[in-house]
Amino acid sequence: MPSLEQIILAVPAILLAISFHELGHGYVAYRLGDPTPKYQGRLTLNPLAHLDPLGTLMLVLFRIGWAKPVMINSHYFKNPRQGTILVSLAGPLANLLLGWLFYNAAKLAAPRLPYTTFSSTLMVFLLINVEMNLGLAAFNLIPIPPLDGSHILAGLLPPRASYGYAKLAPYGPVLLAVLLISGGARLIMSPIYRVLSQILLRLSL
Repeated sequence: MPSLEQIILAVPAILLAISFHELGHGYVAYRLGDPTPKYQGRLTLNPLAHLDPLGTLMLVLFRIGWAKPVMINSHYFKNPRQGTILVSLAGPLANLLLGWLFYNAAKLAAPRLPYTTFSSTLMVFLLINVEMNLGLAAFNLIPIPPLDGSHILAGLLPPRASYGYAKLAPYGPVLLAVLLISGGARLIMSPIYRVLSQILLRLSL
């Protein structure tokens, strides 16, 4: 379990990570021609527009969670399959970008900050933001409905296989619940998290 300090610092980090993630989905969908996210008020960094209470609590306590999904209408896209993949990728990529920004901020600040309690807290906060964003991206890339990874996989599969895969969607939340309770979600996330970490490190300043 995280310390009290980590829990307190995690709250604003989670709110920002969730908001950035969902704004990424909504913005790309809007740019591809779908006005739905705009009509639903999801083109914002206001966390109140994106929060799912249970998903947020899970993020605070276990570093695994989710936000309220951005609804899209793929019929507005010129290429619905491609558009859905791009929208689904946008959320995790937004978190990877935000994690990259916080990582580089921590990297630049570390040798320049004095050794004070405030500096220590600031570094913890920056690194929590990196962890939160990479964790949120990795979790959402798991290919189990309704996570982003399932939409990406469905868009990459041949039409017949994609149709069969879509039939599993009603069972996705139950499977996710089992994985979260059993710890299996972390086993699936770990390699995804490592890959994202390597990308972040390779692209760092």
